[in-house]
Amino acid sequence: MDPLSTLWETFFDIDSMREALPEMLTVGLPNTLILAVSAALLGSLLGMLLAIAGISRTRWLRWPARVYTDIFRGLPAAATILLIGVGLAPLGMQVWGPNPYPLGILALSLIAAAYIGEIFRSGIQSVEAAQLEGARALGFSWGEAMRLVIVPQGVRRVLPAWVNQLIALIKDSSLVYFLGLLASQRELFRIGQDYAANTGNQSALLLAGLFYLALTVPLTHAVNWIDRRLRQGRAVTAHPDDDGGPAPAGETALPQQRPTREDQR
Repeated sequence: MDPLSTLWETFFDIDSMREALPEMLTVGLPNTLILAVSAALLGSLLGMLLAIAGISRTRWLRWPARVYTDIFRGLPAAATILLIGVGLAPLGMQVWGPNPYPLGILALSLIAAAYIGEIFRSGIQSVEAAQLEGARALGFSWGEAMRLVIVPQGVRRVLPAWVNQLIALIKDSSLVYFLGLLASQRELFRIGQDYAANTGNQSALLLAGLFYLALTVPLTHAVNWIDRRLRQGRAVTAHPDDDGGPAPAGETALPQQRPTREDQR
């Protein structure tokens, strides 16, 4: 057969996509969002704690943070998910029953925290030391200066890198199928894989990939737009009474004063 015809029939079968679409919308997409959003929130929180511990002057905080980061960044994501999901399965059965989602979310969160912690740490350390010194001179404690001055600036500087990690987390959520999922617990990739195995056609897997694109591409452009607005600041408008000088939007520019005779002298 012609290679192009084989490729088209194997991955672009509209009937196979149409058959898998309802289940992907009602089952796969919600489960993928539950896994990704939950792991992103927990991973970002743990990552911020790791970032603060990583820049601490106390070695009993700094060393464990470094060891944690090295381990969970070095292990393959599949190995971590199996280690947490299978190793803690007896405990999970006692607490919440045969639902692999909590352990899957925990594993994804631990993986994400190692990367997000390094992203936040680099952003915090990029803030000039004078910012902290100025905050302390104004009477802020170290914790208040970090929480109100340094951390917000650091997070804003690494916003694109943070979102890139969230995009990777959305795709890594497909690895939870290693833990064994019920029909109602399958995420996008698992549904596509099941349809491909049952029909012998890979179009459902391609459809799952299109769903991942639909989730990640708008997120990328949205964060780029936010980052650009934060860097450029507010738009400025000229006040009618001003001689062309711009005034910040929502504020009134002071009219330009004419020079007096004393000024002319």
